[in-house]
Amino acid sequence: MDITTTVNRFQPYVLGLLRIVVGYLFVIHGTTKLFQIPAIEMFANVPIGSIFWIAGLLELVLGILLILGLFTRLAAFLASGEMAFAYFIGHVSQAPSTVFMPILNSGELAVTWCFVFLYLAVAGAGAFALDHRLAARKAH
Repeated sequence: MDITTTVNRFQPYVLGLLRIVVGYLFVIHGTTKLFQIPAIEMFANVPIGSIFWIAGLLELVLGILLILGLFTRLAAFLASGEMAFAYFIGHVSQAPSTVFMPILNSGELAVTWCFVFLYLAVAGAGAFALDHRLAARKAH
């Protein structure tokens, strides 16, 4: 058995772990904005209905869906869109000449997450996902 065949056997499990870990990190961003858990000065006293509050709500809900592997492709696609929006509205808008240099506008995380979520939207849930149970139930 060659190395590629061996490594390929782990692909769905690593994809599932990627989905779970990134979903968890997204949830933490949401709870920071909505509940100040953990407390970060930048997100203290986020007004209900503000753009940060809406982002926090999206991060919390979409992150939970990603952790569970439930409606993974849709949740990941929406999260990817939120991160693209965050990059252009929150980072590029403050320094338009830095659009192609995220390191200069502190947007590396938003860009990275945008493309990780886009990958999950295309690749699917991987292992450990409730989406598989829904598909099995639908098949019966």
